[in-house]
Amino acid sequence: MSDAPPADRDTAPPADRSDAPPADRDTAPPADRSDAPPAALPFFVYGTLRTGGRNHAVHLAGRCADVRPAVLDGAALHDGPGFPYAVPDATPGRCIVGELVTVRPGAYAAALAALDHLEDCRADGTGEYVRRRLTVRARAGGAEGTEDTEGSGTAEEAWVYLAGPAVAARLHTRPALVPSGDWTRRDAPGAGDDRRAG
Repeated sequence: MSDAPPADRDTAPPADRSDAPPADRDTAPPADRSDAPPAALPFFVYGTLRTGGRNHAVHLAGRCADVRPAVLDGAALHDGPGFPYAVPDATPGRCIVGELVTVRPGAYAAALAALDHLEDCRADGTGEYVRRRLTVRARAGGAEGTEDTEGSGTAEEAWVYLAGPAVAARLHTRPALVPSGDWTRRDAPGAGDDRRAG
């Protein structure tokens, strides 16, 4: 997740795409478009907000009720550099490895505000990141590094911070792909590197 300086703003949940099937819906349902707070979904985290990451310690430690390995299908992981971006990507087999973090109810509002602020997630959708309601595959648990990227796991909806429009456009032009889809393994020997200057 981003270390970029956040901007002050209110964050409105994304609009509904009623033409998409539930598993492919990338936005909040109509009930979440009002002045009511967004649904208290878990967060799919894939970078510095993962357990052991520098932003997990600041923004999530002590607020978590549950943390499980999870995978986001249909997205590519890009290096910021220093922090990752998730970008929708229809390439077969493309996925991002991360964690599904359930925040304790009493800490949810503060955690949501802190994460939106950290990710520069703006109500008008122009921020560095946008928060979208997506389906991820979560496991009941497992040792670090045993995430399943082959299609099993329980489908669960979660908030996912994706690269905002300007960042996504830049990454489509000048990709900084993390081929493994796993931020914690981006520098591992043999992990490969598809970065291109453009």
